[in-house]
Amino acid sequence: MATEHALPSPDTVREEALAAARACGVDLDAHAGDHVGLSPVTGAQVSSLSWTDAKGVEAAIGAAAAAFPKWRDTPGPVRGAVVKRLGELLVEHKEHLGTLVSAEVGKITSEALGEVQEMIDICDYAVGLSRQLFGSTMTSERPGHRLMETWHPIGVVGVISAFNFPVAVWSWNTAIALVCGDTVVWKPSEQAPLCALACNALMQQALRDCGHDPEISQVVLGAADVGEALVTDTRVALLSATGSTRMGREVAPKVAERFGRCLLELGGNNAAIVTQSADLDLATRGIVFSAAGTAGQRCTTMRRVIAHSSVVDEIVDRVAAAYGSLKVGNPMADGTLVGPLVNKRSYEGFNAAIEAAKAEGGDLRAGGERELVDEASDAYYVRPALLRMPGQTKVVQTETFAPVLYVMAYDTLEEAIEMNNAVPQGLSSSIFTSDQAEAERFVSGAGSDCGIANVNIGTSGAEIGGAFGGEKETGGGRESGSDAWRAYMRRATNTINYSGELPLAQGVEFDF
Repeated sequence: MATEHALPSPDTVREEALAAARACGVDLDAHAGDHVGLSPVTGAQVSSLSWTDAKGVEAAIGAAAAAFPKWRDTPGPVRGAVVKRLGELLVEHKEHLGTLVSAEVGKITSEALGEVQEMIDICDYAVGLSRQLFGSTMTSERPGHRLMETWHPIGVVGVISAFNFPVAVWSWNTAIALVCGDTVVWKPSEQAPLCALACNALMQQALRDCGHDPEISQVVLGAADVGEALVTDTRVALLSATGSTRMGREVAPKVAERFGRCLLELGGNNAAIVTQSADLDLATRGIVFSAAGTAGQRCTTMRRVIAHSSVVDEIVDRVAAAYGSLKVGNPMADGTLVGPLVNKRSYEGFNAAIEAAKAEGGDLRAGGERELVDEASDAYYVRPALLRMPGQTKVVQTETFAPVLYVMAYDTLEEAIEMNNAVPQGLSSSIFTSDQAEAERFVSGAGSDCGIANVNIGTSGAEIGGAFGGEKETGGGRESGSDAWRAYMRRATNTINYSGELPLAQGVEFDF
């Protein structure tokens, strides 16, 4: 097995992280406090920061609400200039943010830098969008009338992000919200406060450089109570929350109770169908990256493989061999492909899922063991696990946020699609096939019921040009590209009468 045994010292990780934060403009002395942040790379302390108290959250929301009217009335292309400047700063500080992402959440360097590149890309997209916030004009049934729709900013957007994408998800929401004319208050993951402070510092610099109120964008650090304040505050017009389905079940009713808006990105239990016509080299590469990348801690991570009975054994053998060759270890070292799990809870979930799968008839074909550190360590490195399952058992239908992959067999494409859809989640899916009819069936209305349906690529690695999100217990939200911007605006239907008369619609007469 390939393993990178030389983990960095806790002091090295901490010093590199703090230096990167300072380089982005973070005043660490101003944020010093007693809330200790641990790095999954070493299991040791990487930060000690103050969290936002109730008065601080109230003040942040109030400041964003007060800044909204002027920002709303600022022309869209002028708002876009701020996001353009943010993108420039992200390019300048790409390495620094990448270091912070690796140090605080354990992503390997290429994935950490890729996440920052995603931020840069969404800024590019949003700058163009700032000149294209368009509505439609419809034909009126009344002469001398024009019927149209217009889109307007909605107010304060609250953003709650998860640890696995500690910077990109903020940028998806913030870049779009800002060009739409909204202000933003962000509650980041408790796991990645330095990432958040660094992003906020760059955002503040962009606003200052462009001559705008820095209170247009705010960050509030803290635990669930800080998120709760965003959820329940009536001044927060849209609450965009990324996290577990359990979290979504708590958030959605509370926002709905006050007639606010929700944009939810929740759990995924993503599958790939491998047909008998598939290119198995291509399928293996797609499966291994989607299942083992980010140590299985993406919402789009592949958790199920549904392979035709004629190729299922070969797929198991190929993926098992690949898993044995993956370099597990220090995410900040060259060549590492699998970094640590984020914490002990994730490790316990990993073990519990493997044991549950075995109890339900699963056969562990590869991985599943802890590596690199002794049992007393608070760093959790594991080799991704591969289990051959007799069918879609209870554990297979449950998302485990760790690198556990279940492989099952099918005989007909209809059966495979039914298995793909027969889970509560509906985020991402894929099919590997050389048969165009199979591909078309999979992406049709009678195929995958997920928000993302791919052909001959894995389930993870979405580009920012398409809308990102899923159905069912994934929450139904859409972020990033396409027309996802509409979630951050309100629609008004306008009828303009220039006829000098007052004809009524539907032929109604009301003369007096």
